[in-house]
Amino acid sequence: MEMDDKTYKKYAEKRAKKSNLAADCAKAFFVGGLICCIGQAAGDIYKALGIGEENVKALIPVTLVFIAALLTGLNVFDNIAKFAGAGTLVPITGFANAVVSPALDTKAEGFILGVGAKIFTIAGPVILYGTLASVIYGVVYYIAGRIF
Repeated sequence: MEMDDKTYKKYAEKRAKKSNLAADCAKAFFVGGLICCIGQAAGDIYKALGIGEENVKALIPVTLVFIAALLTGLNVFDNIAKFAGAGTLVPITGFANAVVSPALDTKAEGFILGVGAKIFTIAGPVILYGTLASVIYGVVYYIAGRIF
């Protein structure tokens, strides 16, 4: 059975779950804000322990990535993401989930051919192009500093 574009669009619209935009935005805002509050609380705890400001700035994302990776491994993160939508994807927790999920899906293939080979399937391009962009930015910043 072949469908033209218009027929397929009508078919998809009939079967697509209608979302409540206001409720979805509110859930994303609440959960994203909660993630940020957890990061702030972690920072406050680290400062109370006498850790220096520069180290606290590094520890907060590490803590959030660890928590997200742990929750992904425990199959909890996906349920939170289904509820919150973009609220979990925008912060760094979404990145942690993107790294851990492919590894979990292939763990039956072993640590080398499964986890090791697939852990950066989704996040690898992000890391690659993020690093490349930061190098280009650094070179431009250096040259601009020399010129101006």
